[in-house]
Amino acid sequence: MEKRRLEAFSDGVIAIIITIMVLELKTPASAGLADLAARAPVFLAYALSFANVGLFWNNHHHLLSATERVNGRVLWANLFLLFWLSLVPFAIRWVDETGFAALPTAAYGGVLALAAVAYALLERAIIGVEGNAQLAAATGSRRKEKVSCLLYASAIGLAFVRPSIAIALYVLVAGMWFIPDRRIESTLKA
Repeated sequence: MEKRRLEAFSDGVIAIIITIMVLELKTPASAGLADLAARAPVFLAYALSFANVGLFWNNHHHLLSATERVNGRVLWANLFLLFWLSLVPFAIRWVDETGFAALPTAAYGGVLALAAVAYALLERAIIGVEGNAQLAAATGSRRKEKVSCLLYASAIGLAFVRPSIAIALYVLVAGMWFIPDRRIESTLKA
């Protein structure tokens, strides 16, 4: 099975997710700076969500660029990833509507953590169909993934203590992934 349809479908779903997120942003009640400033936390949460969805898309793109074929297992793993990403707009809306309450802030982290797990499952599924030792070597140590999951788990628990700490940890995880992960490119070029 070719990967082109998987790429096109995934790109479309991710574009819709980002569109839904921006459509959910509420405009300030008036033209005053104070009302705009009051919306700043939600806008920053949107920016974080946009960055996270973008990071998943970017890594998904790199992963599929190293993929020749897909099978049913890969298709289901990809849908599992897209499912969790599709919940980001819901989670961010819940965080907004509850004023960054503990449970919605924890749920936001849960969605991101499960998207990370789904991405790891997609990697394993692709390696399984490919039998690609180079791709397996490129994703081998998984140190960044393990640290991300640990930080997500910590943030989810800390959301019930102080949601702002959880948000800071979500920002930290996103920041870790802004540093380009060139494992796939460098391993396949070598």
